[in-house]
Amino acid sequence: MQRTLASPAVVAGRGYWSGRKVTVTLRPAPANHGIIFVRTDLPGQPTVALDVHARADIPRRTCLHAGGVRVDMVEHLVAALSGLGIDQCSVELDSQEMPGCDGSSQWFVEAILDVGIVSLDAPRSVGRVDKVIRVGDDHAWLEARPVANDRLCLRYELSFDEAGPIGDQYLEYQHSYDAFRRELAPARTFLLESEAKLLRSQGLGKDVSTSELLVFSAAGPIDNPLRFVDECVRHKMLDLLGDLALAGCDWIGEIVSFRSGHRLNAQLVKALLASDQHRNQQHNACA
Repeated sequence: MQRTLASPAVVAGRGYWSGRKVTVTLRPAPANHGIIFVRTDLPGQPTVALDVHARADIPRRTCLHAGGVRVDMVEHLVAALSGLGIDQCSVELDSQEMPGCDGSSQWFVEAILDVGIVSLDAPRSVGRVDKVIRVGDDHAWLEARPVANDRLCLRYELSFDEAGPIGDQYLEYQHSYDAFRRELAPARTFLLESEAKLLRSQGLGKDVSTSELLVFSAAGPIDNPLRFVDECVRHKMLDLLGDLALAGCDWIGEIVSFRSGHRLNAQLVKALLASDQHRNQQHNACA
């Protein structure tokens, strides 16, 4: 069945990219409402729906735009909603960018679980991968494959310089709400120290400290211990799960990734929606 929050939940923080303070209120929504973002700071409180065709092509994050209105860095919230099976929600925010929090989905997950989740009297929308679909090239690719069961399986291979602080990491994940909460939600965003310095030289992320995300020097993460030995690949899988939700449905199938990012994730979603994938409605896809 479709799911929403039992009552409103609030998360406040600062945007990683803009440094601006923002308060996000997640409100319960009726059946078939979808995930709708509401910019309460703008005249008329314009909205942007969670939709892969509303994705703005901005590097390193997932942003949405419609009618001249933008909502930035939605992937960690969307992953939290999707990971917990919430497919109906009104997301109110009083700035353009979502809060970075600790670089994971954990703050959103905790806020949602604190208020509770309720089922709605309407079936969920589910897409089943019924043929192999591949996007990308030899450098980075994604492939969707059919499965014999009714589950979503994700496989991700993260490949960095083996001599560096991150190296190669691989993870296989069978999706369920509990597995998401334990295995993916706490995994934080990461970047190399050289990348952080470059972004700051461009005036981006100046207010973000090494305690708010993982910044890797040659010796490892700076001033921030890992939550998982393979936290980086777990975060990439977190991003992938959030980006798959841009389709507006759950997925049944196996998604195999080699070094994919937000842009390639969105390309796969578009390819899946454009293909003859079997779409139906189910009461429960991955409890």
